[in-house]
Amino acid sequence: SRSDDFTVVMETVTAWAWGPLSFLTFLAFLRHHPARYVLQLIVSLGQLYGDILYFATEARAGWSHSDPRPLYFWGYFVGLNGVWVLVPGLLLLDSCHQLATAQRGHDRPRHKAH
Repeated sequence: SRSDDFTVVMETVTAWAWGPLSFLTFLAFLRHHPARYVLQLIVSLGQLYGDILYFATEARAGWSHSDPRPLYFWGYFVGLNGVWVLVPGLLLLDSCHQLATAQRGHDRPRHKAH
């Protein structure tokens, strides 16, 4: 079915791209590599995109793969899966802040000592 194809493709991208890129981001932070916030931005954006597709696909299917009981739906399905939206969202904001701060510093006029 189409939803199964979507899941297979999405999880393949996760395993082969986002997994290794997440590890590379981790190493970049350990080594204070200059690209660490760019990598964090890319991984966070990719995770958020996957989350949006996950929730949108489920919504389009009428929430048919989720238990309709309120505690399960809101606590487990929305709450626990929401962590996968919240954390990358916060990291995305952090990346944007760090990169904007660096760009502001770079854009400041340089004063030459005479």
